[in-house]
Amino acid sequence: MPDPLALPSSRFAVWPRRAARAILALWLALLVAAAFTPIRAGEDEAPRAAAPAAPGQVRTRDADLQLYDDVIARLKAGEGYYAVIAEEHRRHRFPLHPGFAVRLPTLAVIEAAVPAAALAPLAVLLTLAVLLAWWRKLGGDAQASPVRAMAMAALLIGATIGTTRYFFVLHELWAGQFLALALGLHRPERGRWLGAWLAAALALAIREHALPFVLLMAAFALWQRRWREGAAWLALVALFLAAMAVHLHLVARMVVPADQPSASWITLRGLSGWLSMVVLSGNLRLLPHWLAGPLVVASLLGWSGWKGAAGLFGTLLQAGYGLAFAIAGRGDNYYWGMVVAPTLLIGLAFLPAALRDLRRSAGMGRNAIALALGPVQRT
Repeated sequence: MPDPLALPSSRFAVWPRRAARAILALWLALLVAAAFTPIRAGEDEAPRAAAPAAPGQVRTRDADLQLYDDVIARLKAGEGYYAVIAEEHRRHRFPLHPGFAVRLPTLAVIEAAVPAAALAPLAVLLTLAVLLAWWRKLGGDAQASPVRAMAMAALLIGATIGTTRYFFVLHELWAGQFLALALGLHRPERGRWLGAWLAAALALAIREHALPFVLLMAAFALWQRRWREGAAWLALVALFLAAMAVHLHLVARMVVPADQPSASWITLRGLSGWLSMVVLSGNLRLLPHWLAGPLVVASLLGWSGWKGAAGLFGTLLQAGYGLAFAIAGRGDNYYWGMVVAPTLLIGLAFLPAALRDLRRSAGMGRNAIALALGPVQRT
């Protein structure tokens, strides 16, 4: 780990004392709370099917994944998506309305057309593309280049979930990888945003949960007066809304009175919802929960310390999705966290500098007592 004293200043270097102390107090409170907050998928502490199968046993398939397996198998046989999805939802006892309970056809159609043996190489190539994009992005940022090695190690932990064969039919897995690629490719200071736009468009075509990322990109572009880029992001939003309207219309045509509606996604699980979504959907699930939860909180503080537009964007992105997960998402929706989990741990690379500057701004450095007491009077 690099020496914190040698790192560039963080966003907190010039913060007022009271503000710095408030952030430190809030962060410490969240850190302690995260260590004791239950991390669960449904009523369990972790998804049952996520555990390795015993030797000689067949691994149990999650109900959602089995549904997508069956849909893809029927598409390979030449059937149409919307007729198939309605039948399979009923057979697996999944709701058909509201229409948001039914996934967009993009991923199922692609995986039905691509040989199953090609999915693993494609996943590895996508992960390597994410790593390469971030290596270049971090190296071109004066604030990030001193901690590039540590940031890449953290990214490797987060992004390699994308190579897990078991989850290849999950829409959130691929959407999250494409969003990680989009964020790595986004370097507007050099006029490079088209690659990020294309990667985000793929993510949005796979899972509508990528929409907040696109909206935030549009907001940043317009705020920084990059009008052409802002217009491109807004155009992507418009295209998505049109496609989603068609999707919802086609799903609505399949619904019959006997179809039961989905249970509410508004669950108000608070801190447990955020931590459960992020921890259980990535490699942090392999750690004890008392450690994984605080690492999520620490990562967010590190993101907030990264001075510059990239750090601010990442902070708002992770905090925004965290707030959304605290409000919405049932326990069995734990995999939603895959949309943002790949890049979360990058924040740990910026944590030492953030803590150093918060401590100094709060007057808690080596000379804190002397500063508090004022100049010593000689007699």
